[in-house]
Amino acid sequence: MKTWALILIHVVIAAILVTASCSGPAAKGKLKGEWRSTDGQTVLKITNKQFTMNSDSPIPEDYFMKDDTIYTSFEGNQPYSKFIIVKLDDHQLKLMYPDSSLMEFDR
Repeated sequence: MKTWALILIHVVIAAILVTASCSGPAAKGKLKGEWRSTDGQTVLKITNKQFTMNSDSPIPEDYFMKDDTIYTSFEGNQPYSKFIIVKLDDHQLKLMYPDSSLMEFDR
């Protein structure tokens, strides 16, 4: 009886660990799409692999996310540009640029 209890505990813990490790960042799903700045001058397009900002350069950059920070690089070259997500929901995005200026976007 003790062995069945131990086996059951191990299976439950393994299932919890697998579930936690397989879930991706939820913010990346909300982040994808086309965003327009509130002043209308900047269009930000984010896909699965590319980050394009029409105000600076229309050249798409590769990106990856770590916590609430987006790291972009041109063709994988370093140094990375760092954008911090201040607020993200379905219709609004507040992004802090590498020069510490805050830009607000809407869908």
